[in-house]
Amino acid sequence: MPAWSQDVLRFVINTELLAQYGWRLLTGLQMTAAVVGLSFCLGFVLAWPVALARMSRRFAVSRLAASYIAVFRGTPLLCQLYLIYYGGGEFRPFFTEVGVWWFFRDAYYCCILSFTLNTAAYQAEILRGAIQSVPKGQVEAARALGLSWLAIMRHVVMPQALLVAIRPLGNELISVIKASALAAIVTLLDLMGQTRFVFARTFDFSIYLYCALIYLALTEMTRRVVEAIEMRLSRHVRAGAPSITVVAPKRRYRVGLGGVRL
Repeated sequence: MPAWSQDVLRFVINTELLAQYGWRLLTGLQMTAAVVGLSFCLGFVLAWPVALARMSRRFAVSRLAASYIAVFRGTPLLCQLYLIYYGGGEFRPFFTEVGVWWFFRDAYYCCILSFTLNTAAYQAEILRGAIQSVPKGQVEAARALGLSWLAIMRHVVMPQALLVAIRPLGNELISVIKASALAAIVTLLDLMGQTRFVFARTFDFSIYLYCALIYLALTEMTRRVVEAIEMRLSRHVRAGAPSITVVAPKRRYRVGLGGVRL
């Protein structure tokens, strides 16, 4: 085996490094999962009122929601994280007086807050588009049956809107997973933070390869799970979709929502 190939192999498979610092990557992975999961769920809860406010007929309410979305979608997440974590220190006397300084002095809570506000803006636009995709005739029919606004949203609009929004929300979750690496910049020991710590101790660049592979596995697993959920929830749509028979020389094709079948 050539010498250069042996060097590459040692770089890719560094058992000594994994044996000594692999537990740090697992600890960082747990922190990343906690930050991403909590931020995405809180953002999903916050996105609903923001999306409804964005569609409100009241100009002030609609403009306020639109401004929130524009600010958090139009500015870098890193800038937002700096403003919350480092900028919060500028208001320490006020935060101490009102009793919330414990929140803004902790990088963990600041990361969750910044990620939540950021992803809520994106999820709000996803949900707004999904809600608007529901045919207005179904809403009018529900009103004719005497259903309240809350009942219409719960039983008519939300089930269909969530089905449309599953794939975009999955893409947003993947974006949050990748963006969570920014938390390491504000001293949070997540997956990227632990990777930087190990590299500072060993100067072994292969640790970043293992970090990248873990992020790749997370995003690929998320994609597959979201795809499976979407296929499961939309099976009635695919089953009821009309099919068209296309006759070609010596072959017969049936084209439906699930693809082309011979």
